[in-house]
Amino acid sequence: MLTLLKIRNLALVDELVWEPEGGFLSITGETGAGKSVIMGGISLLLGERADKGRIRSGETQCSLEALFRIPHAEHINAVLEEAGVPPCEDGELLIRRSITASGNRQFINNSPVTLQLLRKVAGGLVDMHHPEAHRSLTSQERQLDLLDAFAENSTLLANYDKAYRAWLQARAAYRELQESEMANERELDFLRHQVNEIENAAFTADEVAGLEAGWQRARNASRLRDTALPMAQLLDGDEASVLSHMRQLVRLGRELERLDAATATWLSPLEGLVDELCDLSAEVEDYVANLNSDPLELARLEERINLLDSLKRKYGPDFEAICEHLQACRDKLEDVDNREEKLQQLAEEERARKAELRVAAAALSNARKKAVPRLQENFLEHARQLGFRQSLFEVALIPQEEPGPHGAEETDFLFGPNPGEPLKALRLIASSGELARVMLALKSALAKQDDTPLLVFDEIDANVGGEIARAVGMKMRELGQDHQVIAITHFPQVAALADHHYLISKGLTDGRTVSRLREVSDDDRVAELMRMLGTGGSTAEAHARELMEKTLSSSGI
Repeated sequence: MLTLLKIRNLALVDELVWEPEGGFLSITGETGAGKSVIMGGISLLLGERADKGRIRSGETQCSLEALFRIPHAEHINAVLEEAGVPPCEDGELLIRRSITASGNRQFINNSPVTLQLLRKVAGGLVDMHHPEAHRSLTSQERQLDLLDAFAENSTLLANYDKAYRAWLQARAAYRELQESEMANERELDFLRHQVNEIENAAFTADEVAGLEAGWQRARNASRLRDTALPMAQLLDGDEASVLSHMRQLVRLGRELERLDAATATWLSPLEGLVDELCDLSAEVEDYVANLNSDPLELARLEERINLLDSLKRKYGPDFEAICEHLQACRDKLEDVDNREEKLQQLAEEERARKAELRVAAAALSNARKKAVPRLQENFLEHARQLGFRQSLFEVALIPQEEPGPHGAEETDFLFGPNPGEPLKALRLIASSGELARVMLALKSALAKQDDTPLLVFDEIDANVGGEIARAVGMKMRELGQDHQVIAITHFPQVAALADHHYLISKGLTDGRTVSRLREVSDDDRVAELMRMLGTGGSTAEAHARELMEKTLSSSGI
């Protein structure tokens, strides 16, 4: 329920702080006193788009705040936590909005949120009703929601929604492949060309790794040979070479070792150096022998490098990217080659999901059909108490050729307020007064299933007579047993039935008009009821007190 409402600088309200009670609350006051500001403030806190023109004249900012106490806040907390907003503490949800000429901001539990999230969270907290809003009852989708709420179909609806989404996904996958343009011959030819171009190049990772170095050697073969040959000559070319001198040193070392054993340690390093120089000499000779200065080989290497560069420009910055592109093309061609097989698989998947959907739809349809007679009977019981003594009401279920987002049927609420007249769809009823009472009868029928904590009724008793107005008030009073109900009304018969009666009035403060809200009771409440009756004197007072006494007696007090 709503436990606190603060409004600052909205229209005629400079500052309003209201701590509403539970049960059935009525708000009354003269026309133009500011009753609509209460509705406007709540609507803004629910996410209605803000107009800077509603800021009080002379002020730069309007602020609104509401505190709700929610006994079971698990669902709301899940939504908040997913959005990174602090959850409700001790079941309390705080909503704030700030409206300025330059923009608006909104907060939930003191955390900034988007307008979309505010609407998502607040949408289930308050059900707003005013004369223009009753037309929502003519929406067949809304009527189906009401029937499902009455039938308590939440589990069946969740099962159906899951099956419906699975079917949509399976159907979309089948149609996407079926309608794909990838199978046209031009694209197939292009895919095959790419695969052939890369495969015919026949590059390997090892070749690519050594290609640049091989090309550089072939390109500089003459210079490399001119440098390496002198090295070979110096190492082991003639009697003046390094190895020739080193071998002479080894022979002399061995002679010394025979004459003086103490020189034996010299021989091992010398022999090691000779072995290493021999190895080096062999490598240099092999290097020189393998240097290829053949112009044809150089041309071949240049051609391979140019081919690799061409592939890089087309298919990726390096050899790995070219290989990945090749595999992707092969996969696409395989998809096309296996297209008929995949189409068959997807078609079977769609049929399976469609069968599951029909099972879920049948279960939902059966539950709706079973609930229809109960809803019709329950509605008529409340409708007759609201003045439709001989009315008829029918919930028509209209089968659809294909299952839709909400099931395998649509619904149409048919109503006949007058005997002998044919039933008409609610959308064809022109009287807003009749629609208001139909809505109230539906709300009364759904009172136990509807978990919306706060119901707000703004002058829905307009265009009805005094006795009917009292019946409307009694229904609101009954709803107040399961919900917090706020009714803005001009009818004393309705106001007198409220558990708490609030009066909104306007006056002058520092030369400016301001609206004020206060609770009235006892003599003050009688005086307000007399004003609403439109007469004065002892007769009006007696009538007002009689209305109060009827309220007390209806409460069993």
